[in-house]
Amino acid sequence: MTDATVDSVRAALAALEDDKTRAVNERHGDDHGVKLSALRQVAKEAGKDQSLARALWATGETAPRLVALLVCRVREFDAAELDQMMREARAPKVLDWLTNYVVKKSRHAEALRVAWHGDPEPNVAAAAWALTAERVAKQPDGLDLDALLEEIEAGMREAPGREQWEMNTTLAQIGIEHPDKRHRALDIGERLEVLKDYPTPPNCTSPFAPIWIREIVARREG
Repeated sequence: MTDATVDSVRAALAALEDDKTRAVNERHGDDHGVKLSALRQVAKEAGKDQSLARALWATGETAPRLVALLVCRVREFDAAELDQMMREARAPKVLDWLTNYVVKKSRHAEALRVAWHGDPEPNVAAAAWALTAERVAKQPDGLDLDALLEEIEAGMREAPGREQWEMNTTLAQIGIEHPDKRHRALDIGERLEVLKDYPTPPNCTSPFAPIWIREIVARREG
């Protein structure tokens, strides 16, 4: 696809719609019927194009927004635009890709992490925790890990689903990456029992923090 437009991208996506794929996606809250491998190919053919990305995002449609997140130029978003996009996003896959493919790679990631922490909008607060988990694992200097553990201990059990998931990820990362905090992280996970019964496929690591922590640490030490 050359000289891609909103109309040409939407037409390409419409041609790829599949009822079975839509049924699977809708069970996960994603209202489109395009296989992600095919959607990625549409984005690849469109090429990097920030104007197109903004126009696709403006459609408000899930599949075009996913393409937008693949064709955008991350450095061209300012913090206010990323904040607005996070508040507009609703579909889980859009939230995932916006957080992981765009915000985490943005020069505004740390400022947004701080600004979004404790936000009353659960999806925004969840993004803050996702960014915090990333910092815990990769750049923990300056973080108050004890304060984070206190906040997780006090609020994770009752947190909304997406926010709870990212708080749990932060808990696990603290336990994995920081041996001096591991005992406390394990204790919090054991007492709160968040995601303890989460269905986990064979050969995959459970998201239940105590299992997750112990398994990753054992792999590294083994």
